[in-house]
Amino acid sequence: MYPIILLSFLGVVTLFLGFSKSKNILLPATLLFLIIALASNFIDWGKGPFIYFYDMLRVDNVTLAFNGIVLLSAFMIVAISGGFQDNADSEPAEYYGLMLFSLVGAIMMIGFEHLIMLFIGVEILSVAMYVLTGSNKRNLRSNEAALKYFLMGAFATGFMLFGITLLYGATGSFKLTEIQGYASNIPAGSESYILYAGFLLLLIGMLFKVSAAPFHFWTPDVYEGAPTIFTTFMSTIVKTAGFAALFRLLSNTFPIYGFWWIVMAAIAVLTLLVGNIGATSQNSFKRMLAYSGISHAGYLLIALTALTKPSQNAIIFYSLAYSLSTICAFGVLILVSKEKTIEGQPNERYEAFNGLAKQNPLLAFVLAVSMLSLAGIPLTAGFWGKFFIFTSAAERGIIWITVIAVLMSTVGIYYYFRVIISSYLREGDMIKIRVAPFYKAVLVLATFLTILFGLVPGIFEGLI
Repeated sequence: MYPIILLSFLGVVTLFLGFSKSKNILLPATLLFLIIALASNFIDWGKGPFIYFYDMLRVDNVTLAFNGIVLLSAFMIVAISGGFQDNADSEPAEYYGLMLFSLVGAIMMIGFEHLIMLFIGVEILSVAMYVLTGSNKRNLRSNEAALKYFLMGAFATGFMLFGITLLYGATGSFKLTEIQGYASNIPAGSESYILYAGFLLLLIGMLFKVSAAPFHFWTPDVYEGAPTIFTTFMSTIVKTAGFAALFRLLSNTFPIYGFWWIVMAAIAVLTLLVGNIGATSQNSFKRMLAYSGISHAGYLLIALTALTKPSQNAIIFYSLAYSLSTICAFGVLILVSKEKTIEGQPNERYEAFNGLAKQNPLLAFVLAVSMLSLAGIPLTAGFWGKFFIFTSAAERGIIWITVIAVLMSTVGIYYYFRVIISSYLREGDMIKIRVAPFYKAVLVLATFLTILFGLVPGIFEGLI
């Protein structure tokens, strides 16, 4: 609960800091605010569970773990934002304020115990992301991305809200515990079709937020059109919050092994196929990462489909590993695309990385480790993330999904290694890129953690 209160207050403070004559104070102030929120998040560690706001928000170790991933990711993303100094029309206070407010929504989604709290959290996060997506007002791609995101997000919100309404009509409550009690005590032979319809509509709305197929169509265009720093925010924090909310919904409310698991299994397989096959045909590295995000949503859906005891730790570990690798990949892309432009626009194609290793060995190494982790290569965090998810699926006995996921992982090696080949094996006119010390430190830290969790995957075992 403490991060919600602090971020709400500090977001307002950030907006007022925008009135100061010097804009240079905004970046360090925002980083300090995120450190304070991250530290406050663990005050209740090991003491819960606690229920706040009239039984609408639950705080336990699982909630705090997801909150920690979200806040750590936000800190790293803000650290590589560069203060938004490249755009003369930018208003850094507005951007940082919106990012802090969106974190409030993400934390509400992670710890919700009441469907109205879930809806409020989704809307706070979504509205902020709609605005940030279209923040580059002079770029038509950014405007198009914001419009697509807003329109499709509005439809998804409508589905979700209608689903919540049907769930209330079926159960007479918005509280997860009471909905769970109703769903668990439906007499044999009788079916509550209103309950089923409500859950499916709610599920559609949530699956849109995490870019699961067939609700993924917005993802490539929005990722490509949004400013890269906000694409990084969207692909890590929004996805982590969305899957935390789905995990709470499925594990605490609806007994999935009955009517639901085949629905989740079909969506997981479709998401894996769409994400991995779609990524192979992309020439834009940024667009490839969009399809990559879809494929990783498929792997996380496998854990939700299995929903065994290890699934909880698997989702948390995978979310952390994916966030670290994605921040590294986008961090390098931001630097390279600024130096290699096409018609005044950042060059986000694979060939922009040609010869990167010769002039910028550190950036090439950071990029290579992130790609290896996303591909699930051993000695990286991504390998163990996939291993834990496949193990949870195998324990449930859904081996066929595990086989499909492994095959799709081999497809992923192709498109992840394309950028590594460009960096190390191809000639290009790459120049020495100047990297700010703090920017470099964040990339090195994220890379170090990716390797550390790959070497010692059980470092957090038993804490949650």
